[in-house]
Amino acid sequence: MSFHVVLVHPLIPQNTGNIARLTAATGCYLHVIEPLAFEISDRQVKRAGLDYWPEVKLTVHPSWDAFLESQQITATSELWFFTKKATASYHRATFKAGCYLVYGNESEGLPEAIHAQYQERRLLIPMDNPNIRSLNLSNAVALTLFEARRQCGMLDR
Repeated sequence: MSFHVVLVHPLIPQNTGNIARLTAATGCYLHVIEPLAFEISDRQVKRAGLDYWPEVKLTVHPSWDAFLESQQITATSELWFFTKKATASYHRATFKAGCYLVYGNESEGLPEAIHAQYQERRLLIPMDNPNIRSLNLSNAVALTLFEARRQCGMLDR
């Protein structure tokens, strides 16, 4: 069973293209929650994903609620939210195959409503330099996705 990467309101087409390529390479599902600051067909998105777009398992959802409904998300679903506002480090979480790894956009992060509803499911990527706000979104997705895959024994293939 594969992982789900969820991008909430992404802003930078190159990041989304890089993440699409990552999900194609790892067999993960990519969910993009509108509104987007660009068109998925944008040449910058396509260029970052190179010629791998036919391999991307992409679903674009019109809203967070539409995403939850289409995926039949329940209180017991494995949702993990990555944010600098969390106190628990991502490496302390126990990831299960099939879980959803959720990321906010590059400038605002996750919407406040998500923070309020899922406080206990938030994780951070610890950084040593307090002058750096966050990692690049595509780097953060790669780092945390591969940790989840490592925990599930998916790196020995």
